[in-house]
Amino acid sequence: MSKFERTISLFGEEKFAKLKNKKILIFGIGGVGGYVVEALARSGVENFCLVDGDVVSESNINRQIIATIKTVGRPKVEVMKERILEINENAKVEAKQIFYLPENAEEIDFEKFDYVIDAIDTVTAKLDIIERAKKANKKIISAMGAGNKINCSAFVVADIFDTKVCPLAKVMRRELKKRGVKKLKVVYSEEEPFNTTLIENGKRIPSSNAVVPAMAGLTLANEVILELMEIK
Repeated sequence: MSKFERTISLFGEEKFAKLKNKKILIFGIGGVGGYVVEALARSGVENFCLVDGDVVSESNINRQIIATIKTVGRPKVEVMKERILEINENAKVEAKQIFYLPENAEEIDFEKFDYVIDAIDTVTAKLDIIERAKKANKKIISAMGAGNKINCSAFVVADIFDTKVCPLAKVMRRELKKRGVKKLKVVYSEEEPFNTTLIENGKRIPSSNAVVPAMAGLTLANEVILELMEIK
């Protein structure tokens, strides 16, 4: 039995072929984004461009699928690329180790891709990605906040302007409205975030667990898979 036979038996050859041949651009290979890529690779997607300037740190081990003792210190995009190729040797993976910002946006050709996935935290970069994807008339989905939460069943897919509770979504709604963006598919949690006291280098950083970012990523990946297969 081939590696994707069970998937093909569920969706059929035609829908599987549609998914397999799509080109996916994903920003952020962290707690959420890593699970997105994992699920897409295991579903048969063969064309990826991974964008993330970070390296694996020890503090990533509690929640990121690519983070192990052996991968600490290595570029996240390179570790994820190796993982994809260990799942599917036929995959074509471009790994860009850059922190995406409007200043280096020209390094990414949005026109080449069928779907854009935003799984980063920086508002400025998220807004630029969304605007460029919309300008290129590409499908896009954006992940909202997954930190300081424990309820993995609280994630839903919605339009950004129908979201509630999520602090990041609130900021994004305001900024997208200023830019004339009237619609954006997102994955967000309806759980009220916990107030945590974790401090690093004088800055408060979000707490996390192993389950919630993974659920956010898998929810996001499922939406992309079904949309590209034209099931929804």
